[in-house]
Amino acid sequence: MADSVKTVSPVSKRGCSMSEGHWIVNKVIAGHSMAFNMDTLITMWAAMIFLLVVSFIATRKLTIFPTKLQIVFENILGYFSDLVTGMMPKEGKKHFPLIASLFLFIITANLMGQLPFKMIQLKHGELASPTNDINLTAGLAIIVLIYYVTAGLIKKKGKFLLHEFSFVGIISMLVEILELFTRPLTLALRLFGNILAGEILITALLGLCAWGLPLPIMFFEILVACVQALVFTMLTTVYIATAVNDEH
Repeated sequence: MADSVKTVSPVSKRGCSMSEGHWIVNKVIAGHSMAFNMDTLITMWAAMIFLLVVSFIATRKLTIFPTKLQIVFENILGYFSDLVTGMMPKEGKKHFPLIASLFLFIITANLMGQLPFKMIQLKHGELASPTNDINLTAGLAIIVLIYYVTAGLIKKKGKFLLHEFSFVGIISMLVEILELFTRPLTLALRLFGNILAGEILITALLGLCAWGLPLPIMFFEILVACVQALVFTMLTTVYIATAVNDEH
């Protein structure tokens, strides 16, 4: 997860440095110097491993009388199954795995920067939410962009962008091409900005008073983490539905 935006402080002999709260490791790969945000890389992999383990446990022994973990997963997946089917009656099941996976990963990643990781202090800094890194949110947004553009081209072929060969049709195509760039940008910035702002606020409050004062904001940030995961996933569903649904 290369970071080319933040200014990197002087590098130590071990190739590590700190920049605006990130634990950065500098490596030379194929002759190119690259900087990696290790705090968000670690929590990103922790989120993926956690989801894989929990998913395996939840689906290992499915029963008619479900366990509490099975009930949680069934409710989450059932909600998104209904959402996707409602927006895309014909092709909802085809796109359901991506949408459900996005939500589960993003909500887990958002919460990774909260408790208990807020209590873990490393010599290089604290572990942050993966979505605190613009590189990750931009990566997710690009995946969504490629996915729904590809799905639209497969479904509608040439009519995906150019609905009719006319002056109005060409103008509409240019507007839609502009939207192709703004949609992933807004997805990435919205998620990144909300998570980063929350973590900065909590850090500032911890500096003022570590006992009690940050707790209400921490609980509020848990709500924000859930809402932002839902917003990202629902907008993704809308974009895919717009791309694949037949026009009336």
